[in-house]
Amino acid sequence: MKQIKVSIESAGLRLAGMLRVPEGPQGKPLPAIVVGHPAAGVKEQTAALYASRLTEAGFVTLTFDTATQGESEGQPRGVEDPARRVREFKDAVSFLLTQSIASVASVGVLGICASGGYCMPAAATDPRIRAVAAVSPVDIGTQFRVGADGQQDPAILQALLSQAAVARTAAAFGLAQGTLPLFPPDEETALQGGAHLHEGWAYYSTTRGQHPNAARAFAWQSVDAIAWFDAFRFVDLIAPRPLLMIVGDKAVTRWMAEEAIARALPPKELFVIDGASHVALYDEPAALAPAAARLIDFFRLALGTDQGDAHAQH
Repeated sequence: MKQIKVSIESAGLRLAGMLRVPEGPQGKPLPAIVVGHPAAGVKEQTAALYASRLTEAGFVTLTFDTATQGESEGQPRGVEDPARRVREFKDAVSFLLTQSIASVASVGVLGICASGGYCMPAAATDPRIRAVAAVSPVDIGTQFRVGADGQQDPAILQALLSQAAVARTAAAFGLAQGTLPLFPPDEETALQGGAHLHEGWAYYSTTRGQHPNAARAFAWQSVDAIAWFDAFRFVDLIAPRPLLMIVGDKAVTRWMAEEAIARALPPKELFVIDGASHVALYDEPAALAPAAARLIDFFRLALGTDQGDAHAQH
């Protein structure tokens, strides 16, 4: 495949992207897929794994670093703003549709973890997106409000919002704001936080998945930007375009996808991978292989020339 570094304009900022184009002569326009990375991740991690498999299967793919993270522009660094993330998906679609380097016939989106939530309102309000898929999808707003397992003490969110308010006042006075650490400093501390926190630490904080450009902390202003967000509120507006959600049966976040798919309208599918956890779907071969295979089949049908067939499934 050809890998081409690109720059995407979004809200006045330059987003660093990687365009992947299948090898060989391009006799006709190809379907394309925008692939988003998890919150605090970068385009070189799990997004690259999925994008590469999709490109090897014949799709043009585009991965990119979100604003204030990775190689993309934006200050302060480490701001996670769901409203901005939704717009970035739309701007990435616009980028694909205007590129002569890869003739694009149709566009789908794939989100992973938090971007699996962000791509839902993007697609719900942008009919240029003809198919939507998500791997280990999470509504980051729900996660901040009630926790990954839905059992979080409400006092935790209130404490985070209070600290975010302090940080905003400090910024108004030109003082240091501090940051919200995303991962424990060591494995022992991670284990004390439960299995979900530990598996995130094991991916992002070890040689397994860590990357020097990935965020280690969020700016405090991220908290109140995230707290109100509802990724799946308008998931029903995606229909009649096809929707696929892929989860591991052991994922602590599985319930979010189950609730979202219940609210969606056909054609829709919840594809469950036995034995997989939330983060296993990022890179573990036993989980990634069936997920990628299902995505390839899904996008081949959904982004093909016969959209009637795509809409007839499920």
